[in-house]
Amino acid sequence: MAKLTKKQCKDLSEKLTIAKKSVWDQAKPAQRKQIMELGESYKEFLDQAKTERMAVDTIVSRAKAKSFKPFKPGTKAKRLYFDYKGKVVALAVLGKHSPAKGMRLLGAHIDAPRLDLKMQPLYEDQELVFLKTHYYGGIKKYHWMSRPLAIHGVVCTRDGKKVEVHLGDEPNDPVFTVLDLLPHLSRRGQEQKKLGDAIEAERMNLLIGSLPLDAEGGKEKAKLGVLKLLNDSYGITEADLISAELELVPAGKARDVGLDRALVGAYGQDDRSSAFAALEAILVLKNPALTSVAVFLDKEEIGSEGATGAQSRFLEHLAASLLEAAGESASYRQVMGSLAASQMLSADVNAAYDPDYPEVHEKRNAAFIGYGVCLTKYTGHGGKYGASDADAEYVAWLRKVWDEAGVTWQAAGMGKVDEGGGGTIAKHMAVYGMDIIDVGPAMLAMHSPFEISAKADIYSSLKAYQAFYEAPVLKGRTGCMP
Repeated sequence: MAKLTKKQCKDLSEKLTIAKKSVWDQAKPAQRKQIMELGESYKEFLDQAKTERMAVDTIVSRAKAKSFKPFKPGTKAKRLYFDYKGKVVALAVLGKHSPAKGMRLLGAHIDAPRLDLKMQPLYEDQELVFLKTHYYGGIKKYHWMSRPLAIHGVVCTRDGKKVEVHLGDEPNDPVFTVLDLLPHLSRRGQEQKKLGDAIEAERMNLLIGSLPLDAEGGKEKAKLGVLKLLNDSYGITEADLISAELELVPAGKARDVGLDRALVGAYGQDDRSSAFAALEAILVLKNPALTSVAVFLDKEEIGSEGATGAQSRFLEHLAASLLEAAGESASYRQVMGSLAASQMLSADVNAAYDPDYPEVHEKRNAAFIGYGVCLTKYTGHGGKYGASDADAEYVAWLRKVWDEAGVTWQAAGMGKVDEGGGGTIAKHMAVYGMDIIDVGPAMLAMHSPFEISAKADIYSSLKAYQAFYEAPVLKGRTGCMP
């Protein structure tokens, strides 16, 4: 073989090798402006969607503003939304082809790690009033100590009234907190224990009040004072807390991080970052070839269980409704055939490479913050246990779609093989036989009360989702069952 010149070597390298590039390095001035403007909309969404119920309300409100109509039997609209139990929502734009030929789906989850209340949470001790909690999802318990917390959710009374509660995020609201032990007294109680054992879950009780009721006689007057305030403001009693869904989340708004304001710090970005990008993508979609759907699900952080998780039959009901809206039969075989012929992106985040902890990453296969939307072929743990492993044909098709659309993207796994792992909704959707893969932004400090994302990656995720919806029909991949 003849010796190559420097130019020939450079050309060959560009042709044959992977060269990761950041979004910012490729963005023109107009795109940089769009990225920063989208970041402002994103922060606003995060502030409005701190719980799954609040996320559904926000998504439905924005969908209505873009001419989406609620689905009802006989509905003739092309732009539809499906609100299920106030905790799951789907937006759909009917395509030129029947849903029976397959659909394009984006699936994101809108729940996030948090503290929930126990069924009988209220108690008083030494004139301090607390609420007992139970943590939800994968958290590091010490993250939640001695920080301002807000309360959001609903209380349902015995007579059927539903009361919304939102406390801690408005400028004049009080905030709440879980007390930590001062360092002067924690040497034996905490510091000699393993990190995971230092904070006991049963000690994670929310401080909610301390002012005794101004009354003669009586016991637990501080607790009674809190109950009187709740009753005066919301008309609820202690028994009503049994039928409540009140979530404790970090108080405060999403913020720019860094002098250059290129990053966003906020609670709940896993996975509301992907939910935001999916929402933005479908709201502007006009006339797709295939029926296009964005599904926003609950309970992913605890395994996608329950009636509002990805393991429920919601997707089957949704497919049946869309077939009916298109004038098609919604028989079992038609529904299953439609789902099997579909392509889906599990819109979820990946762990970004953290330079302070390089030992947990395999750098060649790590995601980097600011380097575009991340394609994750499989998650799971160990020997790919619990993974949905996308096939080569689907990955190749998606690469072509994004490259032709000018999307900045990267491919990565979730840390070293034996270091840990994770899961998404992908494996629960894959049971229908559809093509599916995880696609979303990379995230630093994931599952903490203050996660970090790059505005450039949110922008890149939006562009990737838009290209997916608008891509030509995938030939020869019907996925139909025999």
